Amino acid sequence: MKRIILLLVLTISMSAMASSVYNVKDYGAKGDGKALDHIAINKAIEAAAQQGGGQVLLPQGVYLCGSIRLKSHIDLHLMPGAKILAAPAEMKVYDESEVFGAPEYQDGGHTYFHNSLIWAEGQQDISISGYGVIDGEGLTRHDTERAGNVQGGSIGTGDKAIALKQCRNITIRDITIFRGGHFAIIITGCEIGTIDNVTIDTNRDGIDIDCCKYITVSNTKVNTPHDDAIVLKSSYALKKPVLCEHILITNCIVTGYKLGTFLDGTYVPEKVNWVCGRIKLGTESNGGYRNITISNCTCMWSSGLAFEVVDQGKMENIVVDNISLSHVHHYPIYITTGCRNRGPKERTEISSARDIYINNVIADDVDSLAGVIITGMEGTPIKNVSLSNIFVRYRGGGKKVDKPYREQGTNYPEPRWAGPTPAYGLFARHVDGLHLQNVRFELMRPDERPEKILEDVK
Repeated sequence: MKRIILLLVLTISMSAMASSVYNVKDYGAKGDGKALDHIAINKAIEAAAQQGGGQVLLPQGVYLCGSIRLKSHIDLHLMPGAKILAAPAEMKVYDESEVFGAPEYQDGGHTYFHNSLIWAEGQQDISISGYGVIDGEGLTRHDTERAGNVQGGSIGTGDKAIALKQCRNITIRDITIFRGGHFAIIITGCEIGTIDNVTIDTNRDGIDIDCCKYITVSNTKVNTPHDDAIVLKSSYALKKPVLCEHILITNCIVTGYKLGTFLDGTYVPEKVNWVCGRIKLGTESNGGYRNITISNCTCMWSSGLAFEVVDQGKMENIVVDNISLSHVHHYPIYITTGCRNRGPKERTEISSARDIYINNVIADDVDSLAGVIITGMEGTPIKNVSLSNIFVRYRGGGKKVDKPYREQGTNYPEPRWAGPTPAYGLFARHVDGLHLQNVRFELMRPDERPEKILEDVK
């Protein structure tokens, strides 16, 4: 009798589990790379949502898709061998981008979400998982939304692989993204989330985390030869300044190899672009960043670490520990405040930064353009910056700089456009409380500039 009851319970449990899995092929998906399958996938998502949630399963196959709309309590699961392939723009199968209804102080890529390959807004308990691939072949890498939203709507293009706005309890795990468009992953105004064991090889930004809190990015590999790899931002996309806070980035690898060569294993270094493959805070910084930890990361053929607040936000309680950089473009470490002030003119706040601790960093084969840069603003210095156990090996060969190094001011914060720093190792200006311990610089060949220059620094 007990055995019969046990078998009955197991049968009911297995039946319940089976009913919570929604195979997209049962809803008409072909998976042949020719038929448009996003309609069937969206039907499966709707069916699961009506039953309170479940797993929407994509078996092995190639699913040509326009916009996929993710709903609450849904796990979009790509089995090994499954690929979501972004349809070309001429098929016009991406959702119209929403009307923002307010002044746009941020780029269109940060403003509009619905014209993406996979998107969700205001949902909770959502995940994208599995060892399948998202291939954004049909996505644009350009910021095209402004032109399409003069009167609302879109111009038919999709420009982001995954876009999540104001969602809660989100997980993106194990997937691979190739050619992610303008952003492979952008999450805005989201709370409590995990991006784990994801591999990205893409045209523009890899992961953008904007106005979010309690987010972890871990065990993730991001190759971005033409833009930033992992970026924290605090734009005006939510129509008000919102801090990006309580963020952990750990155990990640970022690179700047030629597109596709990270995935195919040939690892071809890309020619130096204006920026590539870096971990960055900025530039959009209306709210700023607080309580950020970056640890145990390796960067290859990338730009250095960048921490920028230039839009009236605040940057505080930043901890960086155990970072390895090799073949570094333009600079190893860049910390700056400025007054670009990309936001409403009525705001009176001044950008500020304080309590930044960077420890245990080794950087090898570093561009001679710029040393470590720490620059605040006159009258509003950056406060309490600590560098400890830092070793940087520069290529050297720099020439003496006779003209004053520019103040950040309203300029776009990028050392490449400011020109060579007057010191090859460390240039600091407008800093109140600069603490250096075991900071060493080495030259691969002679440099005409001094090792360090400090201006208005305590």
